Amino acid sequence: MAVVLIVEDDEVVADTLGLYLGHAGHDVITARDGPGGLERARQPDVSLVILDWMIPGLSGYEVCRRIRAESTVPILMLTARTSEDDRVRGLDAGADDYVPKPFSPREVVARVQALLRRAGDRSVPAAPAPIRIGELEVDCWRREARMRGEAAPLTPTEFRLLETLARHPGRTFTREELVSRVFGPDYEGMDRTIDTHVTNLRRKLEPGRTPTYILTVHGIGYRLRSPHD
Repeated sequence: MAVVLIVEDDEVVADTLGLYLGHAGHDVITARDGPGGLERARQPDVSLVILDWMIPGLSGYEVCRRIRAESTVPILMLTARTSEDDRVRGLDAGADDYVPKPFSPREVVARVQALLRRAGDRSVPAAPAPIRIGELEVDCWRREARMRGEAAPLTPTEFRLLETLARHPGRTFTREELVSRVFGPDYEGMDRTIDTHVTNLRRKLEPGRTPTYILTVHGIGYRLRSPHD
């Protein structure tokens, strides 16, 4: 059973989502504004945050950015904004997924379940040792990444992306392949979502440097540098 925080000022939307999530077996807590949502998100038992973009007091974007600066808890954004740039901005702030309004409550529950599975996935067999490529270390069992011995504060989605690349260093993945492996085969989001997560990964692993680990293969996708590069 997971504790899901819903930060949504529309009482009908919040109650409807709470009802569906409760039927799915989750405990639900709510906040009606940005400051309240940020305070509740800091509770250690919160497993996932559903965050509306347009909330009073503090924007959903700012709440997302502040939560992500402190925690790797999965964040699902709800947004009535339809432009691609707005959605990418939310992902860039640290959201793991988004659902545009109007939405089906069943779809939101399905997205929540998928994010929780990814955040707590231990089905992948433990590697005999962390994967090491240059100064990068990826520990698939502990789900940790370190660069030059320093832990990188990755979100669950960012780690899953890095893990996918690290298990096949030197192999080029198309954006479509990465979307399928990271978000699941039924994900209907944009391929550009992967670009945003790659940008965030690079910023956390090699801040202020020209990327030397996650490499762009123009016109195709991305690969992690091979130990022999």
